[in-house]
Amino acid sequence: MRSIALLALLVMGGCTPAQWTRQDASAGQLERDLKECRDSAFWEAQGRPFGFQHVGPMVVQDSTGRRFVVYPAGPFADPYGDRFVEESRLAHSCMRNRGYQLAPAPKG
Repeated sequence: MRSIALLALLVMGGCTPAQWTRQDASAGQLERDLKECRDSAFWEAQGRPFGFQHVGPMVVQDSTGRRFVVYPAGPFADPYGDRFVEESRLAHSCMRNRGYQLAPAPKG
């Protein structure tokens, strides 16, 4: 029973909305910094060389002929291959470098 309660607590904690905060930043400054970081992350992710482009999910067949989708993994797969994930990672890094932290959003 305790494990179910712990699992429920972890799942609920993952649904908590978060916002960027910095003690000395106004709402306008936060919006400007967030826009600059997102724009910078977008252009940096767009500039990736074509040799390292994301290899998407592939449809393969098993020995009985059934089709299923697999995502390439292994030493030659790019862990940052998804451009949207890369943009998000770069934007988060930029905001942290500017002194912001993600904190739970106030309720209400």
